[in-house]
Parts: sequence; structure tokens; C-alpha cells
Amino acid sequence: MEDANNISLILSIGLTFIVIVTLFKTARIVPQKQQFVIERLGKYSRTLDAGFHILFPFLERVAYKHSLKEVAVDVPSQTCITKDNISVNVDGILFLQIMDAKRASYGIENYMFASTQMAQTTLRSEIGKINLDKTFEERVQINFAVVEAVDKASDPWGVKILRYEIKDIMPPDSVKDALEKQMRAERERRATVAESEGKRQAQINISEGQQQETINLSEAEKQRQINTAEGKAREITLIAEATAEGIKRVAEAIDGPGGKDAVNLRVAEQYIREFGNLAKETNTLILPADLSDVGSMVATITRTLDSVKKPTSSTR
Repeated sequence: MEDANNISLILSIGLTFIVIVTLFKTARIVPQKQQFVIERLGKYSRTLDAGFHILFPFLERVAYKHSLKEVAVDVPSQTCITKDNISVNVDGILFLQIMDAKRASYGIENYMFASTQMAQTTLRSEIGKINLDKTFEERVQINFAVVEAVDKASDPWGVKILRYEIKDIMPPDSVKDALEKQMRAERERRATVAESEGKRQAQINISEGQQQETINLSEAEKQRQINTAEGKAREITLIAEATAEGIKRVAEAIDGPGGKDAVNLRVAEQYIREFGNLAKETNTLILPADLSDVGSMVATITRTLDSVKKPTSSTR
């Protein structure tokens, strides 16, 4: 009886174990953003998306598990030769994502390894097309070329290449020293050019200021001369008007009563005064032929005045 009980217990335990194993083999929970590839008797059956699934026990199995998340794959550093025959070490990082779990499982043995190898090969090819100086400037173009080439090659694998980024470009130490010297020389050249441009602009400003100053001084001198000439012209006009007015009044006075007598007296006085001054200034004295005939001289002057007055009277 005990043997029968033991056998029954063993059968129960075995049956329970078989049930547990069967449940483990048949029930599958696929996490979010993952896909399971199922094989039935070694042949592809279907792809399971996220959720709970039941498999046929002992006939089906999970052959591959793939994450649908974006994956960052480090591309190891490698030596590349530029167009101008300079060796540089370049490393980067590749971003990819599985789009088809079936093709990623059966299209290639290891899609990550293949993608990194393809990225390195394409990178060496692109670096070889440009000079060293351009490698630092053309990173965006290099990244685009790597993504385009690797994405085209990985399409049969069910893998989408999203982007590629160069992390660092390391030239040899000798080249780095040369580049530093070149950059230092370039900075010094720019500083010299900037300083010379500043001096040139300063000289231009000074010359323009001097030119403007000269123009202003000449304009001021011109205005001064114009003002002086206008003042002299005004002075001459006023003197001429005053002289004309004086002559007019003298003529009117001569026409008046006793005018001629006054003129005769004035002329005689001037004659005698000037003759006396002549005697003071020199020891040599030239006397007129008839010194006593002052009256005849005065009469001559009177006739001259009469001759001047007649045209004046006729004009009136």
C-alpha cells in the first residue's frame, strides 16, 4: 500500500513538473518595445509583439529577442589616411534601430558588428577624399555620407541607421604642433591686420579733419576779405559822397554874396603860406618873375573859377 502511495506521489510530482514546464514553454509575455521571433520545429513561424502569448509546447520556441529601441553603438577608433597623406585616428558613435525583427534575425548573423564595420569602411573612404584641414570643417558631410552608405547596406537586415556622429579626430603630435603654429601665425596675422587697419583709419580721420579744418579756414578768410572789401567800398562811397557834398556847398558859397572875395583871400593866404614853407625847407629859393604881382595870380584863379561856374550855370 505504501509503495502504491509513493508511486502515486511521484507521478503527481512529475505531472506537476510537466505542467509547470509546459506552462513555462507555452506562456510568453513580451515586454513593451520588444519583439520575439518564434520558430516551430526549427522553422520561422511568426513574430510576437508586446503582450501575452501562448505557444505550442515542445513544438515552438523563442529563437530571437530584439529590442525596438534606438541603440547607440560605439564605433572603435581607427586610423584613416587623408587626401594629403596624413594619418588621423577617428572614432564615432552609430545610432540604429531594428525595424523588422525577422530580417534582423535571419538576414545577417550579427547586425551590430556588421553595421560598425560598414561605418568604419565608409568613414575611411570619406576621410580619404578630403584634406586634413577640411576634416574638421566637413564633419556634417562626413556623418551624412556614413549614414547614407550604412543605411543602404543595412536595409536587407531590417535595421534603420538613424545617424552617425564623429566623436574625435586625432592627428599625430607632429601635425598637431604644425596646426598650432599655423593657428598662432594666423591669429598674429589677424592682429597685425587689425592694428594696421586701425592705424589707417586713424590717419584717414586725421587727414579728413585737417582737410575740413583747411576748408573752414579758407572759407573764413574768404568771408573776411569779402567783408573787408565791402567795408572799403562803403568807405570810398561815403568819402566820395561827402567830398561831392563839400564841393557842392563850396560852389553854393562862392555863388553867394562875398563868395568870390572870400575865395580870393583864401587863395592868397595859401599862396603866401606855402611860399614861406618853401623858404624854410631849403637854402635855395626860386622867386617868381614878379613877386609883387600877387593880385594878378589871384585874378587868374578868379577867372578859372568863373569858367568853371559858367558850365555849371548852363547846366542848371
